Amino acid sequence: MTLHGDAVQVLKAYEDQLDLRQVYLGHLDGHPNGMWKDCKDGHITASALVIDPERDRVLLTLHKKLRMWLQMGGHCERGDDTLAGAALREATEESGIPSLRLLRSTPVRLDRHLTPCAWHLDVQYAAIAPSGAVEAISDESLDLRWFAYDEVADVADASVVRLLEATRAGL
Repeated sequence: MTLHGDAVQVLKAYEDQLDLRQVYLGHLDGHPNGMWKDCKDGHITASALVIDPERDRVLLTLHKKLRMWLQMGGHCERGDDTLAGAALREATEESGIPSLRLLRSTPVRLDRHLTPCAWHLDVQYAAIAPSGAVEAISDESLDLRWFAYDEVADVADASVVRLLEATRAGL
């Protein structure tokens, strides 16, 4: 199965945010290249909130281009087989933590937002950090920092707060 086919399958099975889910499915139906950054009408992206439930905290990245505290994530790559795999790859690359595991194989939320390159139709997952995880900043970040759950609303936008709330509800 292609990444495009996996995305359609994942989104058809996703049972929340039905109107937004239909926007994503309509985009994929109308754009065979809708998974890739070169689709100027927008593209599917994959992200993961890195969470340490043992210590009630999340790892956020200060995005180099956007200068915002965000979850790890970004564009799908041609070598990605699944959306979940793309989200885990992005989280691993951007956090520097090699032993992350997804909380579940299905998305936690969807979030559509305009970026400098195009609309991002983000499929959001959650990744659990192993005990004693040590993060390492990547080239895509200005900073990388753990925040207590109750600090997230002070540093991040509402989309990250909603993702944290949905993730915590699924723990």
